[in-house]
Amino acid sequence: MSCGNQPYPPCYSICCNPGKTSWPELVGQNADQAVATIQRENPVVRASIVRPGERPIGDYCCNRVFVSADNNGKVNSVPVVG
Repeated sequence: MSCGNQPYPPCYSICCNPGKTSWPELVGQNADQAVATIQRENPVVRASIVRPGERPIGDYCCNRVFVSADNNGKVNSVPVVG
């Protein structure tokens, strides 16, 4: 799996990051802009968009945020670390 032009990072399952972990204010926003906001506000995580019909990886990772987008490219649920 890749995240934009960068390879997907290794999973960190032990959380030591005190940074922001959820972004409820991004629901309804453009998914690409949401990814940029998440990575700016918490540079430890790597955010990637999950489009309709795609399934996110099921394991928990402290350095990952899936941004669920609808068919219009809008965030349709609260992005959270995991």
